[in-house]
Amino acid sequence: MRTAKRVRPNKRVRPAKRVRIAKTTRPSRERTPAKSSSTSTYKSANTKSSNFIVQEAQTYLGTPYKYGGSTRSGLDCSGLVINVFDAANYKMPRASREQATVGQEINLRQAQEGDLVFFITSGSTINHVGIVDKVVKGEIYFIHSSTSKGVIVSSMEETYWNKRFVKATRVL
Repeated sequence: MRTAKRVRPNKRVRPAKRVRIAKTTRPSRERTPAKSSSTSTYKSANTKSSNFIVQEAQTYLGTPYKYGGSTRSGLDCSGLVINVFDAANYKMPRASREQATVGQEINLRQAQEGDLVFFITSGSTINHVGIVDKVVKGEIYFIHSSTSKGVIVSSMEETYWNKRFVKATRVL
């Protein structure tokens, strides 16, 4: 009798395949795989959609933080992203680490309004996300849900966020 060969688990964690969210008019929006690009050029953000994303995110400013929340009475960082993109007919995963797998990764210097920025604030996996609000003379401002202040605008120039930044993605 042959025994199965024992497979050792791979110690390296590989991120899930990146996908692009397809915009549809049906409520059951489906995701389609994104085309990978190894070039240094990035697709420009869809300005109309990006403006809508930022305007929608700004309507949440001042909303209190609530862990696992996704309503205007209280939400966390990923709940903010879900609600904002849902208003634009884009379905996003619930957790920030899963949201980081959606869209195309971009260089932070290429960030534009509506792009997403991801952070590791504790532990070793992505656990915080924000939406780029504006870029002024190279300084990136982003909207996110802070545990202590609720939904606010912060700057990537702040030491706390700059040290914890992991990646930026373009979904639109």
